[in-house]
Amino acid sequence: MYINPVRYTTRPIDDRIPQEIAIYDRLEELSIPYIRVDHDRADTIEFCHQVEQVLGSKICKNLFLCNRQQTDFYLLMMPGDKPFKTKFLSSQLGCSRLSFADSGHMRDYLQTTPGSVSALELLFDTDRHIKLVIDRDLLSDESISGHPGISSSTLRLKREDFLRFVESTGHTPIYIDLPAPIGE
Repeated sequence: MYINPVRYTTRPIDDRIPQEIAIYDRLEELSIPYIRVDHDRADTIEFCHQVEQVLGSKICKNLFLCNRQQTDFYLLMMPGDKPFKTKFLSSQLGCSRLSFADSGHMRDYLQTTPGSVSALELLFDTDRHIKLVIDRDLLSDESISGHPGISSSTLRLKREDFLRFVESTGHTPIYIDLPAPIGE
């Protein structure tokens, strides 16, 4: 798999999808600096670890979830190495039967596809269908990383800048505490 070992601090100059360009536009509008690494699609955790080495930051896990009726949608951000158990999240959110939302809702609300989702795509959820949920453990790092609309690039932003970006989209995060894996 290909990972460009160069870390960029500017937007790409080659052809990119409109969603990615819109995210760079918002970052520039907010004067938010970032570090960018380009690579093949990051489809495995092993490959993500290689990207992390170049990026100098851990990549978080982003899960697009919904309730059984598909009326409430959530984007969960959590540490990539933490296991996800729906019962702990459901109890903290006061909802039951959470499951992974389908790719159609992801496309409609976030203009992205499975494997590429991150909170940066909340930019496209102008009607605020999605609630952003952040595991507090993620906030212990100085930076947060995510894909800019496509899983062949990863951006690292300072935690405060990342949260400022999210707030600029009209989404206020819900903070939760998911349990650490047993043995930690």
